[in-house]
Amino acid sequence: MNKQVFALAVSAAVSSLFAAPAMAQTSVTLYGVLDEGINYTNNVGRGHVYELASGYAQGSRWGLKGAEELGGGLKAIFQLENGFDLNTGRLNQGGRMFGRQAFVGLSAERYGTLTFGRQYDSVVDFLAQTTANGNWAGYLFSHPYDNDNTDNSFRLDNAVKYTSPSLSGFQFGGVYSFSNDTNFANNRAYSFGGQYAYGGLLVAAAYLQADNPGNGSNGAITANDASFIAARMRVFGGGITYTFGPATAGFVYTNSNYLDPTGNGYLGVTPLVPPGVLLNSLKYQNFEVNGKYQISPMLFVGAQYVYTMETYDASSGGVKPKIHSFGLMADYNLSKRTDVYIQGEYQQVTGDSTYSILDDAFTPGTQAPSSTSKQVVVRAAIRHKF
Repeated sequence: MNKQVFALAVSAAVSSLFAAPAMAQTSVTLYGVLDEGINYTNNVGRGHVYELASGYAQGSRWGLKGAEELGGGLKAIFQLENGFDLNTGRLNQGGRMFGRQAFVGLSAERYGTLTFGRQYDSVVDFLAQTTANGNWAGYLFSHPYDNDNTDNSFRLDNAVKYTSPSLSGFQFGGVYSFSNDTNFANNRAYSFGGQYAYGGLLVAAAYLQADNPGNGSNGAITANDASFIAARMRVFGGGITYTFGPATAGFVYTNSNYLDPTGNGYLGVTPLVPPGVLLNSLKYQNFEVNGKYQISPMLFVGAQYVYTMETYDASSGGVKPKIHSFGLMADYNLSKRTDVYIQGEYQQVTGDSTYSILDDAFTPGTQAPSSTSKQVVVRAAIRHKF
């Protein structure tokens, strides 16, 4: 009897010894953001509108992320992130269950991270953090039509991504997104970028190219996920921010070039050109200055100005309109997880006329373009994180 009791005790101790580390080596986290507020837009093509709207400073979401220790500093990691509309419960990102992110991969502190799935491009990973919209302000502060994807209007499907470890403040990475088509280059994308951080200084740059974005349902950037639909998209840019005490200031330049564009996801079925006109290319150069001041641990205010030069090259001729965008925001933390904010955006299109929908002001996040060259949006909202 004593031998049997001893054997059972040893068995229980061994099981406990091996079970405890197994539990400690695996972690899964549930997280999310709920962003809800009231928007006023002075002109959406048919008059002004008041509306309840979800996901502006940050997209409303919930997600799961986890890691398992494999030994030798190597981890298996995953992340699944769902985007949704808080007012209706509908899925965002073209109705995808995990439209914001869905990937699995391996990570090692010394060698970096390799992941596979639906992921962000390098413009989002590196450059966007130097913009107001990609950092503290969100949707309404996007550059016109989010032409450079710094507000993450689309993700890359079928993507393989590598991100390096931080090397004395320097970090780099790249993404290749397969077309999954017999024509290897049809709707593929690739992107790379890097950043350097030292003290309050952050410098970042990135490049993105996609062939036939928005064409089909199986490639890198599918029809129900694209911003611009075109034969080719090229985006590059650089940005810098510097934090000194409670203040942060930044400057960003981005260049977006679309070859043979035929549509835009924000405009839906509205054509980019008048009947009988072919649009050869559409180019945007965005110059942004932004600033943020932390008045207290609970309150910050921020401002942004973007000067956009548009080059519109059509069969009817080429013109170069200008777009001015101004944004202001104040945010107050009620707790560590809950804050309230108010923000406003003003946009004006000036200069040459394209005689198309692009002559009308349009702020991403509004229902539709203005019927004039000017548009104003004001939002008051609450955000909760868990």
